[in-house]
Amino acid sequence: MPVRISGVAGKSPCAGKGVGAGDTLVSVNGHEIADVLDYRFYISEERLNIEIITLSGRRRKIRIKKSESEDPGLLFETYLMDNQRRCKNSCIFCFIDQLPKGLRESLYFKDDDSRLSFLFGNYITLTNLTRREADRIISMHISPVNVSVHTMDPELRVKMMGNRFAGECLSYLKEFADSGIKLNTQLVLCPGINDGAALEYSLSELFLLYPSVQSIAAVPVGLTKHREGLYKLHGYTPEQAARVIDTIDAFNKKNAASGYPRIAFAADEFYIKAGREMPGMDYYGDFPQLENGVGMWTLFREDFLGELNDLPAGASAEGRKITLATGEAAYPLMLELSKKAVSAVRNLDIDVVKIENTFFGDSITVSGLITGGDFLNQLSGRFLGDELLIPLSSLRREGDMFLDDMTVSELCEKLGVPVRSVSNSGQDLLLAMLGE
Repeated sequence: MPVRISGVAGKSPCAGKGVGAGDTLVSVNGHEIADVLDYRFYISEERLNIEIITLSGRRRKIRIKKSESEDPGLLFETYLMDNQRRCKNSCIFCFIDQLPKGLRESLYFKDDDSRLSFLFGNYITLTNLTRREADRIISMHISPVNVSVHTMDPELRVKMMGNRFAGECLSYLKEFADSGIKLNTQLVLCPGINDGAALEYSLSELFLLYPSVQSIAAVPVGLTKHREGLYKLHGYTPEQAARVIDTIDAFNKKNAASGYPRIAFAADEFYIKAGREMPGMDYYGDFPQLENGVGMWTLFREDFLGELNDLPAGASAEGRKITLATGEAAYPLMLELSKKAVSAVRNLDIDVVKIENTFFGDSITVSGLITGGDFLNQLSGRFLGDELLIPLSSLRREGDMFLDDMTVSELCEKLGVPVRSVSNSGQDLLLAMLGE
């Protein structure tokens, strides 16, 4: 499928060959180009034979010799070179279906694009995957692929995902494993549906695909207060969360007895809900599932305390007073680390404020889903000191806007205090506390 070229980078090999905006890319070294994965894979060669159709309709073949890392210089209208693919599932736990009306349109887009799994680590369900794309993953050895499995029971997967193909497409997992493709997998668990015996089954079936299956993350379902007309679900109780942890621990222990490494992990939220102590650093190995909130608490704490211990004796903040606002789940950790910082650094005062999520409901406790309105309403009227620290995860990727479209500058103006967003790094948090 030819792709329209929207521009050509200056002083690039293609610019020197007279390629221009409006021309169409047909192939590279005889391979048809359908999207960014085709393009990036085939331009890695040193000698390129690029076929284009000019704006006037003439076919041209351009020969280029480039260095290994040099880009030919072609630019396209979108990064993917075509439209991002929308999810075709109707999952009973879908978070996007639980969003209130009136948010910006982009928040309602359900992504399920296999190309973004490889490029950006997004998780895919495989239900959008075509035979051609599966073959391409195998032939190009695109790895790792991140898959939202949820359950290895085909019938249950169809029920949970509302897609009649959801069960049969699990066969791609074995194909990929047989071809040496690395897989990171995710199970969004719903109480009484795909935990318990169903979880034990999923873990055992995924283990059959080891070592291609590198990791399995169990994540609790997230439920907002905006679930009118949706499948009836409830959140995890402390007892149910504890059982999930025990199931995963038993699975890992059984495999360890035969010399296998730990590959299954419960998300931090399960430990918080169950009231259990987080595992130590050694438990998580290389932390393969941080993006799913697996081991994030432990790694963050270790990073922060390591940086704090490296401060010179007698370090002083010169009378610095700040407020640290965070979500309910992270509050105990932020409170602990703030107390340690205040004890180690003279003239430092930190007020830690727990922000309740009234926008999505009190069952949503992660900092990444706090809106600007909740920050504003719960911090207004308080003495916030020299600076307000908020989690960067609460903002969209550009780092300037909350989910409710309030900007950081608006929050700063309305609260009358400088606002600093802090990345998910213990080092960055300590530096922000110190005003550096």
